[in-house]
Amino acid sequence: MKKCTLFIGLDDSKDTIEVAVAEGVPGGEVRDFGSVPNTPESLAKLVRRLGRPKDLFFAYEAGPCGYGTYRTLLGLGASCLVAAPSKTPRRPGERIKNDRRDARTLAKLHRASELTPIWVPDAPTEAMRDLTRAREDAKYAQTRARQRLFAFLLRHGRRYPGRTTWSAPHFRWLRTQSFDHPAQQICMEEYLLAIEEATNRVARLDQQIEQLVPQWTMRPVVRALTAHRGVNLLAASTLIAELGDLTRFDKPRTLMAFVGLVPSLTASGLERRTGRITKTGNAHARRCLIESAWAFRHPARRSNHLQRRLEGQPQDVQDLAWKAQVRLCGRYRRLTARGKQHNKVICAVARELVAFLWATARTVAVPA
Repeated sequence: MKKCTLFIGLDDSKDTIEVAVAEGVPGGEVRDFGSVPNTPESLAKLVRRLGRPKDLFFAYEAGPCGYGTYRTLLGLGASCLVAAPSKTPRRPGERIKNDRRDARTLAKLHRASELTPIWVPDAPTEAMRDLTRAREDAKYAQTRARQRLFAFLLRHGRRYPGRTTWSAPHFRWLRTQSFDHPAQQICMEEYLLAIEEATNRVARLDQQIEQLVPQWTMRPVVRALTAHRGVNLLAASTLIAELGDLTRFDKPRTLMAFVGLVPSLTASGLERRTGRITKTGNAHARRCLIESAWAFRHPARRSNHLQRRLEGQPQDVQDLAWKAQVRLCGRYRRLTARGKQHNKVICAVARELVAFLWATARTVAVPA
């Protein structure tokens, strides 16, 4: 390693970036470099002041400011690592934390190769991630709006006599509900209007996802994943936007652990005890996998809807999807027959579904 090599820790915030520099030799000096504005021009000036870009190794923790700093530094020819905050080593006794200390810590840890990098999506994948997350937010707002209307009606003893809520008959029943006091009638109308607006917003975002996925470089993988039961276009788009290329994981177990679907483990001496799933990693992908796993509680079959998704798919993808369906439906049936709790069974099915999705992604060639 050359003596001119520098490891630079950055603690970025909305307006400024705190900079610390560590010399690239063991035990080398670690010094504060001050604060610079959080702009591309300031980063370019910083790189020029520090030396040759190829000798500069930057690191900062992932946060709300996104990947602009990462892409700017790569464009300037420097190396940059975005560290996972949850895996950054911390001293348990430290009770003083500020931007300057964080930058120094990152510089020293980067020099010691103690930082765990995260996967940084390219610009199109990040754009699709923003779109799928916006749809998730809209769906959550729709659910909350429906819950508020349910609570309002329940307070006044109004209970829907039918079986399926939010169906056409249910909405007709809602429209027949009236209240004597004008204030309560206004509440009823406003709640219905909020549900209608949220539903239209979800529909608009669904439509945009359908239109933009064909233009995405990851379209072949997204389409291949839709061959699996319970994984429609929205679920497949969300998984790829959140996780990227599934084949970057060397084996399925690594991917299972990344999405937090593996059991926690406590082992000491001869004692070995497993607990709940870890719930680490990407929560958006984990939620999507759990929702997809519920489709396997029914017997294995190729419905008309699934058959339409299979049209034009490679034969090896179809065979793998059918193998997954037979195995996972049988696993759900066997585990429930043993008296396992339904939510635990679904977690087990989702964990195995990850392996089949990983294997499916390996059969698809993604254009460069």
